[in-house]
Amino acid sequence: MRTYEQDAKTLELPWPFTGRADELELVRGASATGRRGIVVTGPAGRGKTRLITEAVRGAEHARVTGTPEARHLPFAAFAHLLDGTGSLHGAVRALSGVRLLVVDDAHLLDEASAALVHQLAVHGRTRLLVAATDGVPAPGAVSRLWTGEVLPRLALAPLPAEDTAELLAGAALEPLTVRRLHHLCRGDLRLLRDLVTALVAGGRLVPVPGTGERAWRGPLPVTPAVRERLAPVRERTGPGEREILERLAFAEPATLPLSGFDPAALGLPGSHPSGSELDVLERLETDGLIVVGEDGAVALADPLHGPALRAATGRLRARRLTGGPDRLGAALDAEQHDLRRRMAELDVRPAPTPVGDWLLAEGGPVPAGYAAVRARYARLRGEVRDAAAWAREGLRREPGHTGCGAELALAAAESDEPGRLGPDGDDGHAHRTAVRLGLPAGPLPAGSVFARHAEALARRDGAALDRAGMALEERGFLLFAAEAHAQAVRAHRDPRAARRSRTRALALARRCQGARTPVLAGLVLGELTARQRQIVALAASGLSNREIAERLTLSVRTVGNHLYSAYTRLGTGDRGALPCLVAETA
Repeated sequence: MRTYEQDAKTLELPWPFTGRADELELVRGASATGRRGIVVTGPAGRGKTRLITEAVRGAEHARVTGTPEARHLPFAAFAHLLDGTGSLHGAVRALSGVRLLVVDDAHLLDEASAALVHQLAVHGRTRLLVAATDGVPAPGAVSRLWTGEVLPRLALAPLPAEDTAELLAGAALEPLTVRRLHHLCRGDLRLLRDLVTALVAGGRLVPVPGTGERAWRGPLPVTPAVRERLAPVRERTGPGEREILERLAFAEPATLPLSGFDPAALGLPGSHPSGSELDVLERLETDGLIVVGEDGAVALADPLHGPALRAATGRLRARRLTGGPDRLGAALDAEQHDLRRRMAELDVRPAPTPVGDWLLAEGGPVPAGYAAVRARYARLRGEVRDAAAWAREGLRREPGHTGCGAELALAAAESDEPGRLGPDGDDGHAHRTAVRLGLPAGPLPAGSVFARHAEALARRDGAALDRAGMALEERGFLLFAAEAHAQAVRAHRDPRAARRSRTRALALARRCQGARTPVLAGLVLGELTARQRQIVALAASGLSNREIAERLTLSVRTVGNHLYSAYTRLGTGDRGALPCLVAETA
């Protein structure tokens, strides 16, 4: 789902409405005739307002918004709709003609407005779409909308990494920069916009040769949104609190074990932490500013706090606090060894890589050998654009590095040149798999999930291919898993089983950064009618049902019926998967 609209709050240049297809359909369904509505909750900046705005696009509705300045004025949020009504009963009666009401920032409503919203939800005929921010005080009448089960609640999850990448596609950022932004912002789209704007305006994005993309290396820009997120740290005024948080920021990416605690790592006096120092750590943990692992390791809880504290610290103090990139050599070697071990064990599930990530972000020297290992690990996980970026990073440090060059070629082969890997089929399948895994040519490891995959393919056993796909996914090989399910589509005799396999293949392929191997290129739009193919293509481009109807001079209901029939044949109800499907037939 990708549409554009001027931001409802900031009135700045628009960003695309991206992802959230399932949530959008849920909110639209909740606002349909006969439904009472829904409450959308989540932290500030997660996109609640934009989601609801998209859901009511083209529908007649009224809108009210809570504001902190008017919280003491009765019915302040409804002043433009009530025409001087002074009682709750009169307000409910005055709004009887409103069929759809959007209530934004409901946590900021005055008590009278909150009571009115609650009464409309309980007794009125008005359908309500309510947005409220988590973690802040809200009027009881508002919180009872979901705690009392008056309206269903949609807790908005952070935008997934692949949707964040799609959102930032227009900024032409290289994938490692996109991943860094996604990690720092933790779903706060306002912060994401703020950081990207600052990076562009400050000239901090460096062109990546041969790609048309730009990369961010170096310190975090201290923008107003960053300062707002840093406020809980700045407000710490207790003895030693700010000091410990700063020391933790400059100790990243290492963590500090409390067992056998080394106070020198935090710059604290003595051989062991005093009772007061432990009290400080306990307070910081209680307030959610630090996290303590099961092994006693201490780290900052918010991934933004470390970079923000480092960026806001003066040069002299920073020089005294930091040990510099050279201190991380042994830790980087251990991280590289761990990744090699995991790949040798054919297990590429997400692994912690704080040292390499920190060096890359800070613009430190990333050895080419380490970059090649990171590229291979990312490629085996199906993160083909990340793999290419790590390979380029290694080649930038050491031009002509064999490992990085090979990984860059393999990542390119799995990105947009599927023909380079040869046609799909039994012959040569095991050989190509061995090449992609970095194994010697020949039989795949006996009993491994890859050997089971090859055997199922040789037998054309759809059920076994699906089982192999699920096993590959469990071990982190998302692209290989997508291919196994895609092969199962053609092996199944039962059309329903084939549709299920297609759905799994598409869902996994969507997480693989646009990878297009020969196997995935075989996934087509099925036996759709010409009109269905036309409507699916328009839906894949980001148009809503209403916009498609206007373009083709059809009713919205007709467009919906065609899409429903297409979804049934394609074996997917995920509108977000349509661009992947259409791309495979291009």
